[in-house]
Amino acid sequence: MISTTSDILIIGGGIGGLTLALSLHKRGIPCQIFEAAPEIKPLGVGINMMPHAIRVLTALGLQPILENYGVEAKEFTFFNRHGQFILSEPCGKYAGYEYPHFSIHRADLHKVLFDAVTERLGPEVIHLGHRCAGVEQDDDGVTVRFDGAEPRTEAIAIAVDGFHSAVRRQFYPDEGPPHFGGINMWRGVTRRKPFLSGASVTRIGTVARGKMTIYPIRQFDDGTQLINWSTEQPRDDHKPNDWATPGRIEDFIEPFKDWSFDWLDVPDLIAGAEFILEYPMVDRDPVDKWTHGRVTLLGDAAHPMYPRGGNGGAQAILDAEVIARFLDEMDDPQAALQAYEDDRLAVTNNIVMTNRAQPPDVIIEKVEELTGGEPFERLEDVIDPAELVAISESYKNTAGYSLTAVKRLECSV
Repeated sequence: MISTTSDILIIGGGIGGLTLALSLHKRGIPCQIFEAAPEIKPLGVGINMMPHAIRVLTALGLQPILENYGVEAKEFTFFNRHGQFILSEPCGKYAGYEYPHFSIHRADLHKVLFDAVTERLGPEVIHLGHRCAGVEQDDDGVTVRFDGAEPRTEAIAIAVDGFHSAVRRQFYPDEGPPHFGGINMWRGVTRRKPFLSGASVTRIGTVARGKMTIYPIRQFDDGTQLINWSTEQPRDDHKPNDWATPGRIEDFIEPFKDWSFDWLDVPDLIAGAEFILEYPMVDRDPVDKWTHGRVTLLGDAAHPMYPRGGNGGAQAILDAEVIARFLDEMDDPQAALQAYEDDRLAVTNNIVMTNRAQPPDVIIEKVEELTGGEPFERLEDVIDPAELVAISESYKNTAGYSLTAVKRLECSV
């Protein structure tokens, strides 16, 4: 284990940074978190936490608390744009995993992590209003500089400062703007009665003609749920990627105005939204190095990816577990940072590229291609359902949450 007399500097207090702090604390390694925001506010909408991520959070003792906030998903369901059923497959414990799949509001997940850090490590380890301006290092340590705050010097620093990471920009000054995939997203939450099983993560349609992903993220005592929904549509241009950018229904409703199915009225769902956010589908090209001496990148700072398949937050959680384990097992902190990179870089870079080309909804695109976008009478006359299951399993293996992959992770820690 590295020396416990030196705090590890965590740059960023989001999902990845907070999980890292809890993972280090579990192993007796002290740390300090420096967050740019001057105060913690609820941000974003829903997020899917697959069993591979819940495994980590369960090991940190958080599963019982998560159960009070999120909805345990039972199934993935796929429909074409005519509302016709294509595929349903169980997920989480219903698919044989040891750990559940939670659909949860991002703000609720962040609160669970933030409260745990405050309770276990103490509120004094979280420093708000500390926006990172860059890092400097030598043989003795690394100094993190902040805008308008005193710098801090310790043995190592881990940059978990998100998509617009100042540390990544320092190491890759010529990287350029984010990669825009020609797709724009609008996202919202609507309180209403449950649809389908009340625990379905549902995908409808294709990006080319309008796609939606819909699932519940909170359960209320009156039987209603908070339903998270997102749309994806082709666009030639986009606004800056900011999770707080408000969106307008008239900018995206056209493909969905007739989606009134017997199991869900989509226009009504959209019209009832508490708020709507607009976000471009952007990521960054993978880099071949995260670790630079005493500094490394983690989460979106290391591998920003399309928000598909619940992978953004999940991969940051997995990063946190791995880096904490190496820091616990190895005496040399710089060697531990390099071991973390060696373990995680190729895996996450592969997910970045897969999310661009072969996301989970490729199942619907396959059916759309075979039917010419028209309704079908019998799915079995279009494609063997087993072929669709194979497509789904291929993505799960790449993303690391197939049943086999999760069991493998359990054996490695």
